This record gives sequence, C-alpha cells and structure tokens, in this order.
Amino acid sequence: MSANKITVVGAGHVGATCAQRLAEKELAREVVMIDIAEGIPQGKALDQWESAPVEGFDSHVVGAQDYEAAAGSDIFIVTAGIARKPGMSRDDLLKTNAGIVRSVSKEIARVAPDSIIIMVSNPLDVMAQVALDTTGFPRERVIGMAGVLDTARYRSFISLELGVSVEDIQALVLGGHGDTMVPLVSYTTISGIPLTQMLSQERIDALIERTRKGGAEIVGYLKTGSAYYAPSAAAVQMAEAIVKDKNRILPCAAHLKGEYGQDGIFLGVPCKLGEGGLKEILQVELTDSEEAALRTSAEAVRDTMAALG
Repeated sequence: MSANKITVVGAGHVGATCAQRLAEKELAREVVMIDIAEGIPQGKALDQWESAPVEGFDSHVVGAQDYEAAAGSDIFIVTAGIARKPGMSRDDLLKTNAGIVRSVSKEIARVAPDSIIIMVSNPLDVMAQVALDTTGFPRERVIGMAGVLDTARYRSFISLELGVSVEDIQALVLGGHGDTMVPLVSYTTISGIPLTQMLSQERIDALIERTRKGGAEIVGYLKTGSAYYAPSAAAVQMAEAIVKDKNRILPCAAHLKGEYGQDGIFLGVPCKLGEGGLKEILQVELTDSEEAALRTSAEAVRDTMAALG
C-alpha cells in the first residue's frame, strides 16, 4: 500500500531527510519537496532520485517552489520554519514560525483540501493549532509529531542505560513538546518487565531529565542547527501508519475536546493512526503525579498560545 503523493514542506535537514525516508520506504508514488529557497528542493530531490537505482525504490522524488506540484497530495509533512540555535527555546521561534505555518497552511488547503497534515515545525503544539485554525480541517487530519520523537529518545536512553535492545523497550511520552513533556514511567516496560524493577528512581529521574533536554543536547553539539535524523524518522513512522492503515498506537499531538480534562489545545496523547489520520484518542489511566505533570504541560502549551495572541 502506498499513497499517490506525499509532500514535504521545507527542504532543510528535517524535510530532506523525511523525503529520502518516504522514498526509500516507497510510501508514495511521488514524493514532492517544496521550499522557498530557489533550486534547493530541486537539487536535493534530483540527488535523492539518482540514489533510487542503488537503493531500489521507484518513488519519484521532485522538488519545487510552487505548491501546484503538491496538488492532490494525500499527506503533507510540514517542517518549514527557522531552526533552534544554542540558547533559544522552542518558544523563541514562535512568531516567525507561526507566520510561515499560516502561509503554508493556506496553500495546503487550496491545493489539497482533503489532505492530512503532520506538523513538525516548532513550537510543535502551537503550530499544529495554527494549521488547524488556518485550514479549517477536522482534527482527524491535523496531527503533531512530538511524542513519537520524545518516546524514541526516552527508549534510546533506557537502552544505553540497561544494555538491552531498543526493540524490547515499550514506552509513552505525553504532553507538550518541550521541557514539560511527561514520560509515563508507569507504562515503561522492557519486554513487559516494569522499568521500576530494573532501575532506581534516581536513575529513572535522570533519564527523564535527559529526555526532556534531548533536543537541546543535540543543538548544543551542532551549534548551527537542530536534530533531524530522529525527527524525520518519527514523522515518517506516522505517515506510514496512515498510508498503510496500520492502526498504530503512537503518542502524537492531537487536538483535545475534553480528553484528559483538556479542551481546545494540542497535546501529546496516545493516538490510533490509520486511514484518514487520527482514528481515536486513547484515554489511559495515569498516576496522580503523571496527571499533575500533564496538567502542567497543558498550561505551558496554553501560555505559548497566549504569547502568540
């Protein structure tokens, strides 16, 4: 199963890596990369297409400045915006990226009114809200990529700590995409064995802290950009779940209408993804401390939305 066309908006590191992964997995007959920088999407797309004979994929990759190339796309992965630099919080990107996402969303609604949007641009939860408001799409078709990435980071750190395969680690990270994210220790297991049986609370707390600062840790090393391999992998996993109607349970930023006691904001929660986008939001039981942390995270998202006005 594959889509007819998937478009990636933004041909920077995240966008270009998304396009390459989409093509290599043959998730669409055509993968389109759109960017305002002249020649960049065309050059990267051609380079990727020239790797097709070696990698053995037939998804055609094309680049464009113009949204006409994206007409009729099934899915848009939106990565457009400025990246974080050292010392910047995700919220520092707020006003600039909101303007960019607003104009992108208008174009998406114009050329592909039935499409699904996977939002990657930061600050993620608020940018998803901007896209929802601008397009007027139902909440099922605007989903934010955050929880999959945050959970992957959490799982990768647990793997290093315990010396076990990442494949055997099950976890969920909920909440906003930022320093208030909520790794659910009560749902973290290694082949079904609770994490609390394998690590002390002190080590677990350290892993949670590293997960929350995971993006900043990479920004600190790179200095002139932010993470892109893991974010692109996370966005493409979501796209694959939708294209192949996998009914995967993944932590994603969804627009809540009373779930988890929240209304009218995007927040990371367990979602069932398949054909049509968001099929269901799963309400899981939280411990008192997890519930309090999720409320704090929701307030942080509201504060950012208020700052945007």
